Amino acid sequence: MAENISPQLPPEIAGPSEKLVRGMGLLQSVSVNMLGMIGVGPFITIGVILSAMGGPQAVLGWFLGALFSVCDGMVYAELGAAMPGVGGAYIYFREAFNPRTWGHLFSFLFLWETIFVAPLAISAACVGFAEYFHYFLPQLNHAGVGALAAAVCVLITFLLYRPVKEVGRYSVIMLAVVLAAMLWVIVSGLIHIDAKMAFDFPPGAFHLSKSFFYGLAGATLIAMYNYGGYNNITYLGGEVKNPGKNIPRAIVFSVLIVAVLYLLMSVVIIGTIPWRDAAVSHAVVSEFIGKLYGSRAASVMTCLILVATLAGVFTGSLGYSRILYAAGAEGNFFKVFGRVHPTGRFPTVSLLATNAMAIPLCWFSLGRLLSALMIIQIVFQFIPQIIAIFAIRKYRKEIKRPYGMWSYPVPAIVALIGWIYVACTPEQRENIGTAVILLLLGLAAYFLRARVVESWPFGQSGGRSSPIA
Repeated sequence: MAENISPQLPPEIAGPSEKLVRGMGLLQSVSVNMLGMIGVGPFITIGVILSAMGGPQAVLGWFLGALFSVCDGMVYAELGAAMPGVGGAYIYFREAFNPRTWGHLFSFLFLWETIFVAPLAISAACVGFAEYFHYFLPQLNHAGVGALAAAVCVLITFLLYRPVKEVGRYSVIMLAVVLAAMLWVIVSGLIHIDAKMAFDFPPGAFHLSKSFFYGLAGATLIAMYNYGGYNNITYLGGEVKNPGKNIPRAIVFSVLIVAVLYLLMSVVIIGTIPWRDAAVSHAVVSEFIGKLYGSRAASVMTCLILVATLAGVFTGSLGYSRILYAAGAEGNFFKVFGRVHPTGRFPTVSLLATNAMAIPLCWFSLGRLLSALMIIQIVFQFIPQIIAIFAIRKYRKEIKRPYGMWSYPVPAIVALIGWIYVACTPEQRENIGTAVILLLLGLAAYFLRARVVESWPFGQSGGRSSPIA
């Protein structure tokens, strides 16, 4: 039991982690992150990114996305190593902004965001799986896509309903399949690449106009969605062995490896398929393999991509379920969410509920789900968390930090600029408005609850909040 206690955390925060098992080593941690990052994203969004900028110069979006993700990953790495408890940012916000006062509000808002974001993220990945299945069933209609996506939610719940050590083994196996698919694409592309085609820039491709920077922001936003997932291991902080070292390593290694894989895959594909064709394709990777090796090989690649998508849903559901579990175990959410399996010692109700909430969203379009997901996270989580790293360094110096980001504060500032840049474009005004409305509703919900349970700022300003139920 001693290995489950995190000495950096106050007892009331370490409590939920004590009920779990630290069964995730470095390999499993990297696997969980990389699976969350890869999923179906790079296989279906290459065309979207090309369309955003109108040519191969869209690779700039991949580069910027990688830069911002590496910098943001360092923020997560420092926070995750310092406070390796289950729930990730749920803990970081409370500790950064004073656990006796404002920390209650910020952690509640993160929990409020999770109630919306978790179903959005899971359903988006499931819809991506169903839409890619069009390769095998081109007659699949909208209702069929939604039904198939909902079935994927159920399947993933079944696969995750088991001890974390077994889940970790599954993640390693899935990662092997995903890497096989990506390496097949990259090696084949390097053999057949046409450099002239890969760099077939249209006239005025690099004219630094307003439309260029808006297009770059759109491409970078999609790229950052594809890189997203490097923070997944922080939600499982209470289940990671030697977290002070393994959490930062898992984050940094996964971002760097995936960035190289994404960039190579994008370049070799547009060096084999004209970018104008790739930009309008819904299954560009399968078509790429089909062009080189025939329809049977394309079918095999499609199967590998579908496995990659399942793996992305797998790790996403795993991470989000731990946030609601942490809040329930601490008494800051419905207590039933804090239940663990009596023998497997893994969260049960939070896992089942997280995936159940995603099912009704499986009938929405993928583009709508992705845009809403990213902007809500930027407003509620990504930007406030960068502020949290400054607050902890300045006001919570008693918290030990086994890992400190390189060249602080440069990475944090770069990440902050990146998130603001991709969010503040005309195309995202509607989603920004939605996020602001959710924020106002979250503030209203917090202060209403705080008055009822007499917590900060209407009552005591110490310890844990009173439970919701």
